[in-house]
Amino acid sequence: MTQFSGSHILSVNQLDLDAINTIFNVAEDMTPYALREKRTKVLDGAILGNLFFEPSTRTRVSFGCAFNLLGGNVRETVGMGSSSLSKGESLYDTARVLSTYSDVIAMRHPEAYSVKEFAEGSRVPVINGGDGSNEHPTQALLDLFTIQKELSHHGQDISGMHIAMVGDLKHGRTVHSLSRLLCMYKGIQFTLISPSDLAMPDYVINDIENAGHKITITDQLEGNLHQADILYLTRIQEERFASQDEADKYRGKFRLNHSIYTKHCKSNTVIMHPLPRDSRAAANELDNDLNSHPSLAIFRQADNGLLIRMALFALTLGVENQLQQHECPVNWYSRKADR
Repeated sequence: MTQFSGSHILSVNQLDLDAINTIFNVAEDMTPYALREKRTKVLDGAILGNLFFEPSTRTRVSFGCAFNLLGGNVRETVGMGSSSLSKGESLYDTARVLSTYSDVIAMRHPEAYSVKEFAEGSRVPVINGGDGSNEHPTQALLDLFTIQKELSHHGQDISGMHIAMVGDLKHGRTVHSLSRLLCMYKGIQFTLISPSDLAMPDYVINDIENAGHKITITDQLEGNLHQADILYLTRIQEERFASQDEADKYRGKFRLNHSIYTKHCKSNTVIMHPLPRDSRAAANELDNDLNSHPSLAIFRQADNGLLIRMALFALTLGVENQLQQHECPVNWYSRKADR
């Protein structure tokens, strides 16, 4: 990807290592604004159309807050029923109209490739906030950013690491996109742990193998975590199943708590999860008894999402070099900078 300004961000396949490094460098520049140490009004007057046609909390709010922190305004549409799509309007027509009202659009939709279809009708940049079980490029970027930062604390790089991905790897768009990004690096060991019916799709496995990485595929958690540098858990994507009963067959199959972690993982194995984690008793895939564990990175991961989305807005709207020119002081009490 040679130019961000005015471009859609629809798939991790658009990105190369230079583009990823550019995003990460701009994301680092966003830290003082995210921590409320400073403010910038670089997007004063700009409007984000935040279109979420599938349930979301963190991603939707993260996109909105990221835009607000750059000084922009946010207009939201939440749920299919509250939009004209429920009346039969096409994605193309929706895009033609709503892009008139916006300077950039973030969109989530339950159908694979729907955001790409929408972007074809848009007059402004569109950022994919998740399209069905296909991709989630901003989540993959924040995951990769988190991995890089967490490993750096131990003097490690992404190349040469060992990552274990656990859970619903068939429907988990986050692991699909993250795996594709990791293919750009060298010498990574992948351990893919899931029920056989929820295994990673063949096209993702082919990409990993063609990139020269090693893969272990198993349905057993025990005995397959001891060398992992990163442990990436995912929930059972029950909304992707034909029925709740079918999804329930897999809930709670893979769980991680303090005892299991201590027994089967290295002492510094980083624990990641794209959230939300299913804390209901029948699932409880990531136990609360790990909440204070220093290797639990799930909340640092979410914090990094704000930085990445701020960076993408700045880059797609071409203001990444103007942040300091539009700074102003923070006038209210904030403890974020003390965290």
